[in-house]
Amino acid sequence: MSAKPFAIPITVEPADIDFMGHVNNARYLTWVQDAVLEHWRKLAPAEEVATKAWVALKHEITYLRPGFLGDAVIAAPVLESFKGARAFYRTVISRGEEVLADVRSAWCCIDAETLKPARIGEHLRSFFFAGDG
Repeated sequence: MSAKPFAIPITVEPADIDFMGHVNNARYLTWVQDAVLEHWRKLAPAEEVATKAWVALKHEITYLRPGFLGDAVIAAPVLESFKGARAFYRTVISRGEEVLADVRSAWCCIDAETLKPARIGEHLRSFFFAGDG
């Protein structure tokens, strides 16, 4: 099974720029978080979105190229796998064909009411992965 494609467009704004004139490293984390959460909201069934929330457990970022003011970039999160209450994502942030950052992250699904870890049901697999048969 392969992950369904998903991407969100981002325009680099003045607030994203650091003292060196390029996108601040911390901004990439915001973009990854926004992209992963939007991925969940757009692909998961409404009842799951209403009852579940996500917390980041780990981010590993490889910075490859700087981004600059006015750049049109894309954050493309891919759900690679999930098990129990954990989901593992890879998010590529690119400008055209150039990859600016490659981010691997681990997330914990939580019950929105109790704030305790919530198992990700196998029934959700079809919403995030294209079946190959």
